[in-house]
Amino acid sequence: MEGVIDALTRELLTRQAGFDWTVTEFVRVVDTRLPPRVFYRHCPELAQRPVATPSGVPVHLQLLGSDPEALAENARQALSLGALSVDLNFGCPAKLVNRHDGGASLLRRPERVYRAVKAVADALAGEIPVTAKIRLGFSDRRLAVACAQATQAGGAARLVVHGRTRDEGYRPPAHWEWIGRIRQQVSIPVVANGDIWTLEAYWKARTLSGCRDVMLGRSALADPWLAPRIRHWQQTGERLPETTWEMRAGVLKEYADLQRQHLPDRVVVSLVKQWLAQMRQGNAEADQHFQRVKRLTDLETLLDNLVVDNLAVDNVAGAPA
Repeated sequence: MEGVIDALTRELLTRQAGFDWTVTEFVRVVDTRLPPRVFYRHCPELAQRPVATPSGVPVHLQLLGSDPEALAENARQALSLGALSVDLNFGCPAKLVNRHDGGASLLRRPERVYRAVKAVADALAGEIPVTAKIRLGFSDRRLAVACAQATQAGGAARLVVHGRTRDEGYRPPAHWEWIGRIRQQVSIPVVANGDIWTLEAYWKARTLSGCRDVMLGRSALADPWLAPRIRHWQQTGERLPETTWEMRAGVLKEYADLQRQHLPDRVVVSLVKQWLAQMRQGNAEADQHFQRVKRLTDLETLLDNLVVDNLAVDNVAGAPA
C-alpha cells in the first residue's frame, strides 16, 4: 500500500466504525538508524497520544528491510518515539523493493525471516509487540508454512498472511484455504488478507481460512464503506445498502480538501486520481468516471466533474479518452 495509505487516508477510512487498527505505509530500512522526522513523515500520529487516527483507531508502524541489525536499531527508534508496535513487511511484491532485498524477497529463505523478526523482538524486549505480514511464498508455496513458523519462532505476536505468492502478485484468486493450513501450524493469531472485496468474500475468507480476523487493503480504498458494512453485519446480521458513486465521490472531494491545505493542487490532482483508480476495481461505474476525468489537470474542474447525471455518464462511457 505504499503511496496510497497516508495519514489523511487513514483518517477518512476510520471515521466510521469498522476497523480495529491500521498500519502505516512501510518505513524503508537499509543500513542506518533513521532520524525521527522519517518516522513522523510516515506516521504523524506518533506526535500525539494516543497514537491513533482522530476517531481513535490505533495506528501501528511498519518497517521494511532485510538487515537484522538495522531493523533492530530502527525498531528501538520507533519505540523511543512511542510506537504501539512494530510490524515487519515480508509481503511487498514490488519488483524494485524485491531487487533491493526487501519485502517478499526474504520468503525464499525462512531463516532470514526468523533472524529479522528475532532481532526486532529482542530490541523491543517485550515493551511493545512485533508483528509480521507474509505471502504464501516467493515463486511457489513450498515454504509458506516454514516462513510462518519462522515469524513465530522469532517472536512475532501476530501474523497477517496474504493468500498469494509474490509471483502471483494481485491476480485472483487468493488462496484462503492455504492461510488455513498456516493457521493450523502456528499458535499465534493469524489474520487473513487478499481479495476481500465484498461481504460475501469476507465470509468466505473467514470460512476457508478459519481466521477470526481479516485485513483489508486495496478493497478499503475501492469501497470506503466495506469495513463499516462488515462491522454492521457482524453486529446486527443486517446488510447495509451498497456504496453509491455519490458516496465514493464525496470521500474523494473531502480527501482533496484536506490534502490541498498543505500540498499544491497539481499534486492533489494526482492523489485524487490515484485513489479513484483504486475505486475502479470491481466497480464499472467508478471506471466510467475515471475514464471521463483521467486527463483533467485542474483540481477544481476535476472535483466539479466527479459527479454528473447518469445520462452524461452513459453518453461518454464509450468515448475515447
